[in-house]
Amino acid sequence: MKLLGSFFSLLLISTVFAADGAPMKALIIDGQNNHDYKATTPHLKKIIEETGLFTVDIATTPKGKDLSSFKPNFSDYKVIVSNYNGEPWRKETEVAFEKYVREGGGFVSVHAADNAFPEWRAYNEMIGVGGWGGRNEHSGPYLRLQNGHFEHLSASGPGGGHGKQHAFMMETRAPEHPIMAGLPPKWMHAKDELYGWLRGPAENMTVLASALAAKEQGGSGEQEPLLMTITYGKGRVFHTALGHNNGPDITAQKCVGFITTLQRGVEWAATGNVTQKVPPDFPTAEKVSLRE
Repeated sequence: MKLLGSFFSLLLISTVFAADGAPMKALIIDGQNNHDYKATTPHLKKIIEETGLFTVDIATTPKGKDLSSFKPNFSDYKVIVSNYNGEPWRKETEVAFEKYVREGGGFVSVHAADNAFPEWRAYNEMIGVGGWGGRNEHSGPYLRLQNGHFEHLSASGPGGGHGKQHAFMMETRAPEHPIMAGLPPKWMHAKDELYGWLRGPAENMTVLASALAAKEQGGSGEQEPLLMTITYGKGRVFHTALGHNNGPDITAQKCVGFITTLQRGVEWAATGNVTQKVPPDFPTAEKVSLRE
């Protein structure tokens, strides 16, 4: 029994650190976004590195439509984090990214990254559902909570929208998933955009948490999926629709709920495991919790 326990301990360590014992490598992609990525990327880098599990590099795309020089070596990294919403990548870069994830690379989509690439089929399969960019019923179904499960709803209409920014209650839908294990069933998230009407292929997907997009706030009146995982080939994808910023105001990303689920989601996407404990300042069903 001791030998078996030692074996699993070594196995866990090997999934968290590189062969030489160094932290794993993560890459954040930014450079174009309808949000202020110059305010959010440093914060994302900081909170991912705070885990002690990763070192983070940043790949910033050129401005404008010519992205021919943008060709990161994705295979150098255990996980790619997208803070990007802009012009399409060159075909060669798209193919390389598809191969990276399909063959086991980790991918994390943050907030408006699910607005990107409406015409790129493989990307939409990776993120499960997305919004804006002309998405409509041809992009895939909505997801609607029916009898405790999220089901596909085929209906006409646009993809993507949100009401007024406000704090809202997140509800855990997959408490057994490593990212969500130990988190409370309900917790308050700081003032944010509550994305709704997202649509896409929604295949090989698990909704981890959702929130009621109240009609009085301009929402759909439905429970909207906001934290999700998707399997793409051998790759693991964590998709968080949380994390809006109003220029340099990054209140939504200072929420301990956002920080914790992102940190855990990045680790899970990279390794398939989560070793991080739930922090004592995690928000409750009654109160938002922020870290300055």
